Amino acid sequence: MPNLSVKLGRVNLKSPVIIASGTFSEELLDFLNAKDLGAITTKTITLKPYSGNPPKRTCETPCGLLNSIGLENPGLEVFLKKNLPYFLKLKVPLIVSISSLKKPQELVVLTRELDKIKDIFAIELNISCPNLRKRYLISQDSKATYQVVKKVRYATQKPLIVKLSPNVTDITLIAKAAIKAGAEIISLINTLMGMCVDIENRRPRLSNLTGGLSGPAIKPVALRMVWEVYRCLKVPVIGMGGIIEAQDAIEFLLCGASAIGIGTANFINPKVSSEILAGIKEYLVKNKINDINNLIGGLKDET
Repeated sequence: MPNLSVKLGRVNLKSPVIIASGTFSEELLDFLNAKDLGAITTKTITLKPYSGNPPKRTCETPCGLLNSIGLENPGLEVFLKKNLPYFLKLKVPLIVSISSLKKPQELVVLTRELDKIKDIFAIELNISCPNLRKRYLISQDSKATYQVVKKVRYATQKPLIVKLSPNVTDITLIAKAAIKAGAEIISLINTLMGMCVDIENRRPRLSNLTGGLSGPAIKPVALRMVWEVYRCLKVPVIGMGGIIEAQDAIEFLLCGASAIGIGTANFINPKVSSEILAGIKEYLVKNKINDINNLIGGLKDET
């Protein structure tokens, strides 16, 4: 049986399959074995409770889903009291995703509180959510990214993951800034900004006008960005964006991802994570690869 454990920065995961932020629910456990997962990422939390954007907040598109949920969450205090105990019972490495609605200093406060909890595996710094009414994202500016990541890095000893936006000209410049500031792992990609239009009412279908596009439609963009960052920086990357079957996951691994995040596919097929892991095993056996780590970054780049 091939080895499926992967090294993500300074830690090891049992498998490369991670449930992406905002897509885990208790019902998934009726269809898959949580112990097969490499990690689970929580829905992004903020310092204070936030109700998110008003409806309508989702819209199906060809080969994708557009959402403008807007970081709806109960806030840090409720998360620690009600949500965290449940996650810890699962005995699966837990990545807590955090963001700020107003001042970036909120990220430091959040990080310091989470750093106190031994059983939290890592912190994911979400500076790339496109569903907020902001003129720009932190992750669209290399200097802003560096400043925020550096402040958060000082606030924790845990592995620090930074989730970046695809809505930029050169993803490597932003990734370099994050790594230089102390990030250990880069998460690629967050959703692409898009719109849906109701031609009968001549209005946007989303209340927030724009939203984040996820699903199979964005996979080519995600693959390209994972490959660019891996080739340029050789840093651990969690690849995500449109992964719905084992072939997709293998493509991300070949492009340099050390682990892969399963997101929108969980809403379509609750068994998808187990099926993808089984498909990866089958591929490794078929190709006589004894260790999944020998697959990572194995893309034959002819340039």
